[in-house]
Amino acid sequence: MAAATAPQTKLTHRQVLIVFSGLMLGMLLASLDQTIVSTALPTIVGDLGGLNHLSWVVTAYLLTSTASVPLFGKISDLYGRKILFQFAIAIFLVGSMISGAAPNMLTLVLARGLQGVGGGGLMSMSMIIIGDIVAPRERGRYQGYTGAVFATSSVVGPLVGGFFTDSLSWRWIFYINLPLGLVALVVTSAVLNLPFVRREHRVDYLGAGLLVAGVSALLLVTVWGGNEYPWGSPTVIGLAVIGVMLLAAFVVQEGRASEPILPLALFRNPVFRVSSGVSFLVGLSMFGSTVFLPIYFQIVTGASATESGLLVVPMVAGLMLTSISSGRIISRRGKYRVFPIAGSLITTVGLLLLSRLDVGTSRVESSLYMFVLGAGLGMLMQTLVLAVQNVVAHEQLGAATAGVTFFRSMGGAFGVAILGTILNNRLDYYVPRNVPARLLQQLGSPSGSVLGRSRQVIDHLPDLARIGVIQSFADSLQVVFLVTVPLGLIAFGLTWFLQEVELREDVNVGHISEIDVEAVAPAEPPHHSDRPQPDAEAI
Repeated sequence: MAAATAPQTKLTHRQVLIVFSGLMLGMLLASLDQTIVSTALPTIVGDLGGLNHLSWVVTAYLLTSTASVPLFGKISDLYGRKILFQFAIAIFLVGSMISGAAPNMLTLVLARGLQGVGGGGLMSMSMIIIGDIVAPRERGRYQGYTGAVFATSSVVGPLVGGFFTDSLSWRWIFYINLPLGLVALVVTSAVLNLPFVRREHRVDYLGAGLLVAGVSALLLVTVWGGNEYPWGSPTVIGLAVIGVMLLAAFVVQEGRASEPILPLALFRNPVFRVSSGVSFLVGLSMFGSTVFLPIYFQIVTGASATESGLLVVPMVAGLMLTSISSGRIISRRGKYRVFPIAGSLITTVGLLLLSRLDVGTSRVESSLYMFVLGAGLGMLMQTLVLAVQNVVAHEQLGAATAGVTFFRSMGGAFGVAILGTILNNRLDYYVPRNVPARLLQQLGSPSGSVLGRSRQVIDHLPDLARIGVIQSFADSLQVVFLVTVPLGLIAFGLTWFLQEVELREDVNVGHISEIDVEAVAPAEPPHHSDRPQPDAEAI
């Protein structure tokens, strides 16, 4: 039963910015760790094992963050946002500490899985709280802040990761999270004072377990199929059957659970259905490109880890430019549908351009290709979340936001696994064709040994072997990027089914008590509901 509240008022612009400061720190923590590891991957796998395990360093994080997103969303609807946000920070820091100290690849993969639980909570909770405190019509203006966080992490992450890898140790890419996380805990303790109504609850732990197990089984199919085991082997077929059965059981469980982590009723909403489908395809393409671009720059072009971080700046610039500009236009016009349509088309063009990257591609060309890709992604990600948040009731805000984020993360997890398998497969195909037979014995199994080599190691191979290996990477990565193009076209087709629903001008938290407002920003007197709110255009 809801408790009585004091006279109510909306958060002012200044108070929203104070809350945003805590949210942005949490988002920076999670998004930084998605990018900081990319430039260090060749070094990590060269130190702890072959690149056959590369996909799991990324996939373990994406898998657990994917599965935890709807769970955090549902529990936050029941317990409140602040405590779940801080719990996510704590889990993330524990995972970071273990990752940094990992003595072998297995420990690192498991620690990355733990880290992903916290990262999924941070990303989903940030988007949910933004949906609580900012009306959909005004949310586009604040979208620049979230875009700036992603852009900053995309630039700073690879740079810091490359610097630590080149100058200190790859382990510092995880240790750096500790001071940042402690600052985030202090700030959120001070500013995230949001009201919530406690009610009776039953958390769907069985549904969460079925979801994790089902997705894990299908991911193993994509990673092991054609590499560890033949596609027609009992192991691969058995995992595929088990995965499908577990996900079917998950759907049944969600239909009967009193508090489902992913309510099936959401799928009756056409905006949620379309946004979830497009988000899955965008996640697959986005994570695929961001993970494999540093491999192209380091292995094919000979860039250092630090340089490969600098080289992705054009993609970030495109993302930041269109994210901020599209957000402001959406707030001004109150319409959003055109941006996912245009964004998905531009993203597809960007992926097609990336498939042209070769040994002789100039820096100007690669920068242009990445700028186009970033410009498309900037119109897509936040706009799809906004569209979903605009059409659901407040009691389903957490589950709906987490749901669309879940599908994007799941697309990323499958994307990294599938594209990593394709990279292994194509290297097995191209290396014997590009390297003279008499030199192949020095390499061993193409994908089993070549993938574990850094550019520095490859440079010490005999000239013909070195040239052949580098060309094989270029040829294989072209296939990897080309595979994502049809997926982008499917996403483009789906966006035409996205309905245009007028953006609401009320906030989901509604009006919160003056006591809570004072706890957020006591220095500023509250604005009563009959007075005009500050113009967010001042942002």
